[in-house]
Amino acid sequence: MIGNGDGDAGNDSDGDRRRAETTADDEAFTALLTFVEDELSFATSHYNDSYLDRRVSSRMRRTQRETYGTYLEKLRTDPTEQEALLEALSINVTGFFRNPDVWEGIRAVLRTLSTSTTTVRVWSAACADGREPYSLAMLAHDDPEIDESNVYVLGTDISTPALETARAGVYEESRTIDLDDQLSFLDDYRQYVDVDDRTYRISDHVQRNVRFQRHDLINDGPKSGFDLVICRNLFIYIDNAYKEPMLKTIARSLRTDGYLVIGKAETIPPTLQSAFAVREARLRIYQRELTEPNDGAPDRRVNSSPES
Repeated sequence: MIGNGDGDAGNDSDGDRRRAETTADDEAFTALLTFVEDELSFATSHYNDSYLDRRVSSRMRRTQRETYGTYLEKLRTDPTEQEALLEALSINVTGFFRNPDVWEGIRAVLRTLSTSTTTVRVWSAACADGREPYSLAMLAHDDPEIDESNVYVLGTDISTPALETARAGVYEESRTIDLDDQLSFLDDYRQYVDVDDRTYRISDHVQRNVRFQRHDLINDGPKSGFDLVICRNLFIYIDNAYKEPMLKTIARSLRTDGYLVIGKAETIPPTLQSAFAVREARLRIYQRELTEPNDGAPDRRVNSSPES
């Protein structure tokens, strides 16, 4: 609209200024994400902008930086802040036995696998601080129909601090985290957890068949020969264009007839639906089909080694 008089001219000027500020913010945000991807090796291009903005804005508040540009200046010269941002960007929302109904479905899968294979290999991908892998191990110990000595769990994440917590197996209860409530999925979880006031330590016999390593589902290659892969509540943060290659990595990691569990709010892309049969739609439990979603041959080998 063409302005008519001083008031309209003022409104047009304010609008132009706001548009210029928005453009500058967008450019600064893009420059920041480019720096994080190119220099810090975190694949920001794979994640939703809204998720990235929340995590970056949190660090801006902590460092008292009001603009993306001034925060980027700090980030370029402060290795400590670089580590803090990478930790903030890693997805670390987790809990013991999160979504109990899903865990009943996982129990059924483990029972089935225990009767059909001598070694059950489970990969907990993007496991944060290890509570999901330990939940798997405790469930195997607790259920009489599962031979816990033959269940091997690998937990992976991109966050080094989270993996350090996982390897230690020690968790602190807080005002906002009720570990007793989380663990009450089991009738008597104290068989598997040593409790000292508000400190919960996973018992040695539970930790024995659980190990952890760093793995990036975006940049790293697949594993091999797993009977069950659990990757829950990661894909809701990932741009649609990148979900398919990540799920292909998981598919390559599963043996034929292996199982996949994803988050209850997540779905398998249409292009990969032929590779997975739905076993429990509501719980998002799938089973690997013979159809190969990649150029390699399906992994039909017997699970000969729990350490691959």
